[in-house]
Parts: sequence; structure tokens; C-alpha cells
Amino acid sequence: MVRVRFPPSPTGYMHIGNVRTALFNYLFARKKGGVFVLRIEDTDRERSKKEYEDDILEGLKWLNINWDEGPDIGGPYGPYRQSERLDIYRFYINKLIEEDKAYLCFCSEEELEKDREEMLKKGLMPKYSRRCRNLTKVEVENKLLLGIKPVVRFKTPLSGEVIVEDELRGALTFPIENLDDFVILRSDGMPTYNFAVVIDDALMKINYVIRGEDHLHGNTPRQILLYNALNFSIPKFVHLPMILGEDHTKLSKRHGSVSLRDYRIEGYLPEALVNYMALLGFSPKTKEKEFFTLNELIEEFSIENLSKSNAIFSPSKLRWMNHKYIEMLSIDELFIKVKDFIKDRKLNIKSDEWLKEFLRLLRDHIFILSDIERLLNEIYSPINLNEQQINYLKENKKLVLEFYDELNRIENWNEIEILNRIREIGKRLSIKGKNLYMPLRILLTHREEGPEIYIYTYLLGRDESLKRIEEVIKIL
Repeated sequence: MVRVRFPPSPTGYMHIGNVRTALFNYLFARKKGGVFVLRIEDTDRERSKKEYEDDILEGLKWLNINWDEGPDIGGPYGPYRQSERLDIYRFYINKLIEEDKAYLCFCSEEELEKDREEMLKKGLMPKYSRRCRNLTKVEVENKLLLGIKPVVRFKTPLSGEVIVEDELRGALTFPIENLDDFVILRSDGMPTYNFAVVIDDALMKINYVIRGEDHLHGNTPRQILLYNALNFSIPKFVHLPMILGEDHTKLSKRHGSVSLRDYRIEGYLPEALVNYMALLGFSPKTKEKEFFTLNELIEEFSIENLSKSNAIFSPSKLRWMNHKYIEMLSIDELFIKVKDFIKDRKLNIKSDEWLKEFLRLLRDHIFILSDIERLLNEIYSPINLNEQQINYLKENKKLVLEFYDELNRIENWNEIEILNRIREIGKRLSIKGKNLYMPLRILLTHREEGPEIYIYTYLLGRDESLKRIEEVIKIL
């Protein structure tokens, strides 16, 4: 049975790049009828926080990426937090030391830095000098008596090569001479990433490791050495292409890539995020189709259809896709999502029925749900007229007065009736297009851009519309 895992570190809010890794593991597990494991890698004591772990769990649930084993629900191979597995790591550390496959290293930071500088001066790739690799038992005991806290290093073979069998990229060869005796246990007793992940994946029966390409050169060869040293079965590896910004550099906040939490706050729909992230590095068999449900993505997903090329993250494309998902919703469905989104926000909304009308008429202007707040501010918070706008309205005073009179006469207040009255005024005064609508927009909104003025007027309401016009008339 396929067993995959998503092992985030709770050292910050979950990054959007991690979402794709979690999603691809989830899709593969579900496609193969396998198990999706959530493991929390919290061995960084200083930076790991519960609020970040909670964010990871809540974010995945929001995206409907549900796990079969994890820290909150348990499972047959727990615990699922690394901080709760320290005795397990210590057992295997001791095993490696006893079998002469690892050793205690007492080198100070100053010694390591000096070695590094000397290697750089010689034009060599900096790596550990192996100074402590062959210490005698007596030398080790003496250093321990001095109170020096050692790290534990893996005894990397001195020659040979590591072959990484990647399901996407084929067989890749890494010369062992480029690898040093890397640390597997820190002086504070906490395991390093490469060691803990091998122990966890082996004991949790993980047989597919699907993760970013950034692991391929630095981590995977070292992990394979550890698998072999401990006589563990090596899982199948799939290294996903990187996600880059539109300028083809490493993805960062300046590209619009922020945490999943930020996307939730901005009002992206989980369905749109899942759909968009799935298409970063994956080509569905159904080439002409762009919109997929989660179940459709499960059906479509395969390692063979993953790309080897880097994916480009486009904030504008994500925003567009989110808008399309909003358009697909019925007004009642959108209303439910909006009510949930704005429940903790103090917004000027007259009633539920008014909100439904607002959504019906302005959905084309809503790309993310936070656009609603901007649109509401435009409706209810007009800016002050500037001198140029006042002069412009003076030139169109007759239009202003006609508009005021027509609004006063409307009995059945709706956007169609308001639009018809505006058109009638245009015919009477022989004004059309921008010359008709722009003065009315400035008159009511004090802005030169925004939703159609007849919609704006309708949503603003008769009393507020007439009040605003009266205030302008006083200064004309």
C-alpha cells in the first residue's frame, strides 16, 4: 500500500509552496488508495510554536486536504511530532555509534570556521575536516570529562557514489567525495533534519517521498547513506520542480507569494487555491480543461504527468481563477461564503437581503472576497470633491438638477428604473456616453472610476443618494 507523508515544520505560517507539496502527496495517496500521513517536524525548539502547528492543521482542513494519521488523530506509527520521538532517535544514534557508523565530534565553532576559511582560500568546497573521526576511546572520555558537549556525526564513506533513483528524473549519481561527515545529533540532544526524517520515514513505513527539488542535492544523498547504514528500505523519491516567481527567481513575498493564512484573510476560495496549485508542475490528461474539483484532480493525478520544468507562480492568474470560482457560485452559495468571511469585520451592510443584491450586482467586481470591503468603502465613504471636480459639476449643473428630480420621482426603486431615468435625461439634454455618466459618478461617489453609477445609486438608496446630491447642489 502506498504511504506518503507531509512533514511541515511549525516555525512559521505555512507557505504557499508547502501547500503544493501537501496537495500532491494527498492526491497521490487518494489516487492509489493509500495513506496520507501528517507529521510535525518540531525539533527546532526556539522557533517551533503551537500557533504555527495550529495554522498548519487549520489550513489543510480549510483546503479539504485531510490526513489518515497525524498528531491530532494518532495512528499505528506515532507519535507524529518529532519532539515526542527523542527516545527513538537516541536508540538509533547509539546503534550507529556502536556499529562504528557514527562518532562524537568535539570541534568548537571557532575551529569549524577556521577550517572553512582555509578550504575556501585553497579553492576547495568547504566541508568538515574529519578531525574527530578517529579519536581514541581515551581521547573521547577525556573530552567528555572536560564537560565538552559533542555533536554526533555520521561516518560517511570516503569514496564511492550515491545513486538516487528518482521516479520523475531517473537515476542521478552523486560522488561521495563531495559529502562530509554531517551532523546527525546536535549538542543539545536534538536530531538534525536528515537523521530524524530517515528514522521517521522508515518506522512510519513511508514508501514514497514526494517533495521539492531543493532536497535533491543537499539532503537525499545523505539520507540514502543513512538508510543503508541502518538497513532500512529506501523509499521511492519524487522531487517536484521548483515554484518560481514571474521573473524566474526564487519565489518570495515580492512575487505575491505569502502564507496560506494571508490568502485566507484576503478572501481566496480554497477550491480556487487547490485548483491553481495543482496545475503548478502538473499537466492533467484532459488538456483543454482548466477547472477541476478536488475529486477530479485525484482522478487525473499521476507521477508520469508531473513536469520536470520549474513552475511559474502568477498572482494575477490565481486572482483570475479565484474570480472565476466566484462566478460559478450561485448568489445563495456566495452569500454563505461572504457571511462567514465578514462575520468578524465591522462592515456597513444594511441587511442580508441588501447584501444579496450587492453580490448579485457587483459580483463582476469581486475577484477576492476582501474586494467587498473596498467596494463598500467606495459606496459609503465618498472622498471630498476637489476644485476641478466642483468646476466640472458646475459645467453640468443642469444634468445634476435633472438627475435629482428624476430620482425623487421614482416610485419603484430598482437599478433598471434608475438606468432608464438616466437614459431619458441623456436624451432630453442630448448627452451620452462619458459625458452623461462621468458627472453623475463624480456627483455621488466623488470618484472617476468604479461600478456602474445606476448600480451604485440603487445600492446607496434613495435617501442617501438625494442627500448627497443636495449637499453638492449647495456648493454649485
